[in-house]
This record gives sequence, C-alpha cells and structure tokens, in this order.
Amino acid sequence: MYFLLFQPAVSVGNVGQLAIDLVISTLNMCKIGYFYTDCLVPMVGNNPYATAEENTTELSINAEVYSLPSKKLVALQLRSIFIKYKSKPFCEKLLSWVKSSNYAKVIVLSSSHSYHRNDLQLHSTPFRYLLTPSMQKGVQNKIKSLNWEEMEKSPSIPEIDDSEFCVCIPGGGITKTLYDEGCSKEIPMAVLLKFVSEGDNIPDALGLVEYLNEWLQIIKPHLQCDDPTISTSPWKIPSSWRLLFGSGLPPTLF
Repeated sequence: MYFLLFQPAVSVGNVGQLAIDLVISTLNMCKIGYFYTDCLVPMVGNNPYATAEENTTELSINAEVYSLPSKKLVALQLRSIFIKYKSKPFCEKLLSWVKSSNYAKVIVLSSSHSYHRNDLQLHSTPFRYLLTPSMQKGVQNKIKSLNWEEMEKSPSIPEIDDSEFCVCIPGGGITKTLYDEGCSKEIPMAVLLKFVSEGDNIPDALGLVEYLNEWLQIIKPHLQCDDPTISTSPWKIPSSWRLLFGSGLPPTLF
C-alpha cells in the first residue's frame, strides 16, 4: 500500500503551511528527513512541535518531511519563501521526488485572495478543489457525494470577454504550477484551497483541515457542542503558534 502525501503551497496568509502544522501536530507525526533544495530562503529554528522542555532545542529547517506509518501518511512542511526565479525549479524537483517515491495521492493545501472572487464565488462556500485527470478516476464519485465546488475557470485576460478560459489562483504561489505539472506528468493530485485575506489566518487553517478531513477522515470528526465557551476542536495547536504574532508587549511600555 502506497503512502499519501500532504504538502502546502506558500500562499496568501500562509494558510496551507498552518494547515500542515495542524496535521503534523494533531497526528503526532515523526520527522523522518529533510527535503534538500537551494530554491528556498535558508532558515533554522527550534522544534515547532515541542511538547516538553527536552525536545524544544531540536532544530528545524526550511523543508522537512514527517510520517505516520500506521496511517500511511507523509507530510512535507515548507517554512520559508522561494528565492527569486526558483519556484518553478522547486516544483520540478518536488514532483520528480513524488514520482520516484510512488505516492498514492498528493494533496496540496493552499489559499487564494478573497478579493479576486467573482459574484458567484462571493455567494457560495469559500472552499474550492481541483483534481488532476489521474486523481479524478479514483475519487470523483466521493467528491461529488460531498457536494464540493470545483475551482472555476476564468478568462486569462479579464478585460477581453472571448479570451481563453483557464484556472487562475491569485495569491496561490506555486499552486497552479504544481497543478499544471501534475496534470502533464500524470500525478494523482488534489488541490484544496480557501479564499482568504491576510491577517489572523488561524481560523482559515482550521477550516481548511476540517475541509480536508471531511473527505479523507484522517481524524474522527468532532461533534458540535451547544456551549460556545467550550472548545471542542480536535486539532492540536502547535506550541510554536504562541509566538505567531511575535512576543507580548514589554511591561516597560506602560
């Protein structure tokens, strides 16, 4: 049985990366290696998923791979931006790795600018999906049963009515490149995305993983609670999110 790969696109609000954080933290996935590339800005930091003082000093870098063998899941996390003109070479290298690793499916978690929505999109769910032809064969019926909405095609040149229609994902970073390359290379890939705005994007990330879980059931769906003061979310917030907006205000300011 082949593994399923989750990975983010570095997109608006970093929603895909935050969603991957939630998957790794909730499932307690183990780090199994690094994805070496010269396409990302170098970075190093402490363990973002530390659960005790003993493992806080473990180092993390810009592209790491996590696994949960019991569920046949692998997650690639990206933690920095692309060096100029390096995003396409990164996609090529990544998909070459995907092909050689024989992943059963690839799930790309992403986001798109909410202010680019058309009238139809403004009056419907903020979530969208895309499937490569290789993915459609096995999951189309399941997706249809969920009543999900596929990402609409739009004119390649908005000002010209009869211009060719294509998939556009404003603010989606490498999402469209991955999708287009996935189609041409016959990779079974699904893109799940949400229309968002920059700001506190934690609720968007939680919404995106719930959207993912509606399909793949990677954790048990949680029951709604009538008491709004009680948190019933089954997703485990990583310890590193405490500093998502920087440290607190110094007392000397007051």
